[in-house]
Amino acid sequence: MHQILAKELNMELKGPDMRSWEDLANALDGFDKTVKIALIGKYTGLQDSYLSVIKSLKHASIECSHFLDLIWVEATHLEGHSATANGDSKVSEDDFNAAWERVKSADGVVVPGGFGTRGFLGKVLAAEYCRKNKIPYLGVCLGFQAMVVEYARNILGWTDANSTEFVDPCEHPVVIFMPEIDKDNMGGTMRLGQRTTRFTHNHDDGTTPTCQLMYGGKAEVDERHRHRYEVNPEKVDDIHDAGLKFVGRDETGTRMEVAELPRSKHPYYVGVQYHPEFQSRPLNPSPPFLGLVKAACGQLDEYLLLAKE
Repeated sequence: MHQILAKELNMELKGPDMRSWEDLANALDGFDKTVKIALIGKYTGLQDSYLSVIKSLKHASIECSHFLDLIWVEATHLEGHSATANGDSKVSEDDFNAAWERVKSADGVVVPGGFGTRGFLGKVLAAEYCRKNKIPYLGVCLGFQAMVVEYARNILGWTDANSTEFVDPCEHPVVIFMPEIDKDNMGGTMRLGQRTTRFTHNHDDGTTPTCQLMYGGKAEVDERHRHRYEVNPEKVDDIHDAGLKFVGRDETGTRMEVAELPRSKHPYYVGVQYHPEFQSRPLNPSPPFLGLVKAACGQLDEYLLLAKE
């Protein structure tokens, strides 16, 4: 079409510069390593639900010169003999063992967004496993909130810590319904669209947040959002002071956007309230996803060292 228009308008067009795409296509033929990433979700029966996440992982693995081996894990299967959301069914021993074997076989774990209580405990347990065993972990939206709930339960000792999406009221509501959102009208009431996150805190040892370094050291970034619940501002200081650092916040400083553990304690333990997968591209992978895959491939330390230089 562009050639037809150019001819009719008597315009001279230069051919598109495809060198970057050609280099990418040629590089794929030379990969000889594979990275295993477990995706822990509740919509695994309809895998297109996570299409943007899958593409982001593929973009990142290509940047790392690795093939992607995506391992699907149903979040409810990680819950073992705990009752599921409706309280009247339990996970079989075979499903439980198989799910955990898949998680343990992975080089890294991503826990994407979702709605509703089903599978949330499984996501919390996955966050705990990755934190304790220093497995690279990226939590997105609900996966970010699962990190916060897990840390509050197991580090602060708030055993009943939860999101009010699932238990309301509870003694330690670490994730709450955003006050400006209408609880009665669920249509078109989420916090949506591109919004600014500012990196506001370094770690106690003075190091720059890993997530910030993955964005090239930028002081602020713009990413897309899609959520109704947020980290409870009244619980932020307790959790932050206990070691899970809220290093990225919104422009008011009251809404938590990025949480992570310092690299001195964990190779990559990062959660984001926003959805970075929506802006990932083959030639420009999403920074949080690239950080996860770099860590899973054992490339993150060298990458961050070069980024600082």
